[in-house]
Amino acid sequence: QVQLVESGGGLVQAGGSLRLSCAASGRTFSSDTMGWFRQAPGKEREFVAAITWSGGSTAYGDSVKGRFTISRDNAKNTVYLQMNSLKPEDTGVYSCAAAHGRTRTPTTSWYEYQFWGQGTQVTVSS
Repeated sequence: QVQLVESGGGLVQAGGSLRLSCAASGRTFSSDTMGWFRQAPGKEREFVAAITWSGGSTAYGDSVKGRFTISRDNAKNTVYLQMNSLKPEDTGVYSCAAAHGRTRTPTTSWYEYQFWGQGTQVTVSS
């Protein structure tokens, strides 16, 4: 059974940091683009960050550029999202996802991802 399991969410004050992890099981994701998306109540799903299978290329949503960093450890089948300088508007459910294919640049469109985790809640208080 293919699974993506996120962890590391929680409650943090504005200006603080959190590190999210996404552990994959059931198949190897070393040939897939991995991405993070978030969704706040009443809002559409938003692209946060993505990284190609090799880790050689990354992409970020405009609202998180310079504050968030995505990375991956293929030996551990795990992808990470380091979130610094958090703001209240970063609050939401963060989900990781996997998209097939060894692309040169990571896809930022949610509908191109085939596997999804359940998500982890991130709440940033002001």
